[in-house]
Amino acid sequence: MSQHETTATDVAPSRPGAPAPGPASASDRGRRPRPPRRIESGTMVALVTKIVLLGLLDAVAAFAIVVMVGLDMWLPIVATVVATGLINWIYLGRGTRLPGKYLVPGVAFLLVFQVFVVLYSGYVAFTNYGDGHNGSKDDAIAAISRAGLDRVPDSPSYPVSVVEKDGELGLLGQAPDGDVVVGTSDEPLTVVDDPTLNSLGVPTGAPGWTTLSLSDVLGRQGEVVDLTVPLSEDPGDGFLRTDDASTAYVYRSAIVYDEATDTFTDGDGVVYTDDGEGEFASADGQVLRPGWKITVGFENFERAFSDPQISGPLLRVTVWTFAFAILSVATTFALGLFLATVLNHPRMRGVKVYRVLVILPYAFPAFLSGLVWAGLMNPEFGFINQVLLGGAEVPWLTDPWLARFSVLFVNLWLGYPYMFLVCTGALQSLPGELEEAARVDGAGPWTVFRSIKLPLLLVSTAPLLIASFAFNFNNFNVIYMLTRGWPRFDDTTLDIGSTDLLITMVYKIAFGSGGARDFGLASALSILIFLLVAAVSVVAFRRTKSLEEIN
Repeated sequence: MSQHETTATDVAPSRPGAPAPGPASASDRGRRPRPPRRIESGTMVALVTKIVLLGLLDAVAAFAIVVMVGLDMWLPIVATVVATGLINWIYLGRGTRLPGKYLVPGVAFLLVFQVFVVLYSGYVAFTNYGDGHNGSKDDAIAAISRAGLDRVPDSPSYPVSVVEKDGELGLLGQAPDGDVVVGTSDEPLTVVDDPTLNSLGVPTGAPGWTTLSLSDVLGRQGEVVDLTVPLSEDPGDGFLRTDDASTAYVYRSAIVYDEATDTFTDGDGVVYTDDGEGEFASADGQVLRPGWKITVGFENFERAFSDPQISGPLLRVTVWTFAFAILSVATTFALGLFLATVLNHPRMRGVKVYRVLVILPYAFPAFLSGLVWAGLMNPEFGFINQVLLGGAEVPWLTDPWLARFSVLFVNLWLGYPYMFLVCTGALQSLPGELEEAARVDGAGPWTVFRSIKLPLLLVSTAPLLIASFAFNFNNFNVIYMLTRGWPRFDDTTLDIGSTDLLITMVYKIAFGSGGARDFGLASALSILIFLLVAAVSVVAFRRTKSLEEIN
């Protein structure tokens, strides 16, 4: 044994009364004592952070599950439990689950911001969701019952106090039978246990509720006056209202709901029944508002092609959308490629300055540029007409064809810098030997560009051109900020015009530029847009496969 070797007997401490250690075995002599494992401070911080974040996630999931149980949303509950359990399993595991730790955030955002949006839009497309059909049938019944409330003659008075819970106002009062009750607009009166009473026996407080002071009541006087609390689950029993925040009376609507027959009857005896379309209607076609949301199947899709108010403008808007997208891609690519070719010439001087000037439009937000160009093209006091054209009155934005030209021109101004950057990078990546070999063979500049440079450019830029087509197909900013889709068509009452794209048309239908919102129809049109863009993209990507042979 060499002098550098140490046996187990050399390192073993001697203890009084302990047996002397025996000679170390051959296997023990080859081992070194393992140092104690140390936890770096950074690792400890990361561990604590992970535990805290997972705890917050689990707390939010538990709260969401409790809420969904109350709403009988069992499928979302199962999905929440599975997703939360999977996330905990991935992040509490060791290195074998490392790929999942990086994939989970991206997949979560994809599901929330893409998949959920698409699925929900698809669901809305098969409903009548929109103005007058927002909530459930119970919400509609309550809203109709509250309309036209009149005080019941000889109504008993309720001494009340205005209370608040979770930001919602309610009335705390004493019923004629002596019970202390509390309720809100959404929750009918219920008996309160252990209320707080003043010296006169008037209730002034209830567990879990905050009583508003006089100054708070005065500051929210409008809300207090509009507050209507149902006496029971049956809207026909009436509502409790107060004008002075101290005494409330019973009010009933002039139109009464009968739960047994599921009908409304007004003061003239007209009966309104559920017509199966999400609303109560009378025999002569009068409808009570609001209605409620129901599933209507393919009615929205049929309406898009059968309603003359929509079908005619829809066809023209679709044709213009394709024309706008194709011309925008073609013009921006052509101008961007031209400038990239010129500024990429080896004899060009001051290239850096020119490139900065060329990409300036790309540095400004598109919606701001649209507003600026709208001012420049104003036919009455715009810079173009008044200064450049010497006071001419050219209707750049009010004539249908000039408005389309103006939109294409402004989009060219906004889009060519992007194509310039793409084409510049692609040109600089082309091998110079090919051009030199072509020139040696006697090819001129145009032949070199057409037969060598352009095909090689298309290999790398074709996917970007397809993406640019999809972007311009839904180019909301430049249209809405420049022309708002106008000038309007004369054959429809909807706010649809000559420069509207499908996306701006959907926006106007969804958010009611003409006064009414129709989310179901807008969602149906959104699905049509998705199908059109998807079909064009699939065909275009298949055609670009032929370019792979060039590469």
